[in-house]
Amino acid sequence: MTEKEFNECVTNYADNVYRFILKNLRHEEDARDVVQTAFEKLWKCREEVQAVKSKSYLFTIAYHQMIDHIRKVKRVQLREEFKEDAGVEGSSPAQDLKKVLAKALARLNETQRSLVLLKDYEGYSYEEIGQITGLNESQVKVYLHRARIQLKNYLVSLENLI
Repeated sequence: MTEKEFNECVTNYADNVYRFILKNLRHEEDARDVVQTAFEKLWKCREEVQAVKSKSYLFTIAYHQMIDHIRKVKRVQLREEFKEDAGVEGSSPAQDLKKVLAKALARLNETQRSLVLLKDYEGYSYEEIGQITGLNESQVKVYLHRARIQLKNYLVSLENLI
């Protein structure tokens, strides 16, 4: 990968990688650090990486950096608390839906959440997700299926819709 191709990779994928890491860590500073480290590692080994595989390689590095970060900080359960004021008016249904979806994702374990985000938010194939996470394709399908069942069960329960 040339310097120009690396710069194109940064331009094209920085937001996607940041969004993926932020949805998992739910802490902006930590997400920025993980993404920065991922790009640094890509830069160091840019000569061995083909430009057409740079996105997958970058997500793989970022995913592993995120896992390392979680282990270092010893965050077992990552949850985001939503503070809702009872008196706040103007809350749109779209914002409410985003909050419910975020809470549903927060209930998943790290692996399941990552798989859902990679497949449904980023659009990766099962094979690509397997390469990124180190799981085989059938494990990806099974874990993703279980995660979707958990999401469905959470989202269809009446107390979560109100």
